[in-house]
Amino acid sequence: MYLFIEEITIFVVEIISLKYTMSIDETSKLNRLLQQNNPGGLYFSAWLKENGYSDQLLKGYRDSGWLTPLSRGVMFRTGDKLRSFAILESYNNQLGKNYHIAAHSALEFVGFTHYVPMGKPLLLVSHPKEEPVPLWMKEGEFDYTMMFFSTETFSRQQLTQFNPDYPHLHASVPEQAFLECLLLAPKQYTYMDLYYIMEQLTPLRPEVLQLLLENTDNLKVKRMFLYMSEKAGHEWFNLLDTDKITLGTSKFQLAKNGVYIPKYKITVPKELHDYE
Repeated sequence: MYLFIEEITIFVVEIISLKYTMSIDETSKLNRLLQQNNPGGLYFSAWLKENGYSDQLLKGYRDSGWLTPLSRGVMFRTGDKLRSFAILESYNNQLGKNYHIAAHSALEFVGFTHYVPMGKPLLLVSHPKEEPVPLWMKEGEFDYTMMFFSTETFSRQQLTQFNPDYPHLHASVPEQAFLECLLLAPKQYTYMDLYYIMEQLTPLRPEVLQLLLENTDNLKVKRMFLYMSEKAGHEWFNLLDTDKITLGTSKFQLAKNGVYIPKYKITVPKELHDYE
């Protein structure tokens, strides 16, 4: 009888010990998980499952208040303020996406800007056409208002690391960033505002520009870029081999009631033409 009771006691102790060990293991996995992301980043179920986090374990983290759902299969650390850079970093890293900071946003981060942000700042983000923007990213409340666009205009994109803290998030180099601005004009930017930025672009690299212009298929973008850079009188303009840059023969009206520039076969805003 006493032997039977002793065996039951040992069995119960072993169960309690096993549960305690599992609790330590789960806590350790949770700590590792919470340390893997930048503050304000996201966790994706598909990536978590690939890395050994079961549905049951993730449910436990949610029920315990450690993780908060943002959308189906998308979670963040409870209490975190969601940050756009961290979101893009985790999205690219965990799901193998290729979103990058583009246009005027990429220019601002290296010191070229004409805009004074009012209210929540705008972050321009480019993405491949085969990687559509999820609804939660379009509608989420983050520290930036993210605006997305997709283009195949730049067949040889030139990107650089945005910040060492975000190794999977890249930004357009200044040369490409300005071409992206022209691509989005005049809907997103006025040509006059872009010219004010062009005046600042003295450090652009002619070899990078040459590569981009030779491998960019948008004729309007290339013609306006060459017109603006020549008008601004940048030294690097004279180092471009324009004979290798295809400009086409059609005429383009880029502004109503503007001024026609025969050399580039474009009609530009009169304000831009007259500006000195």
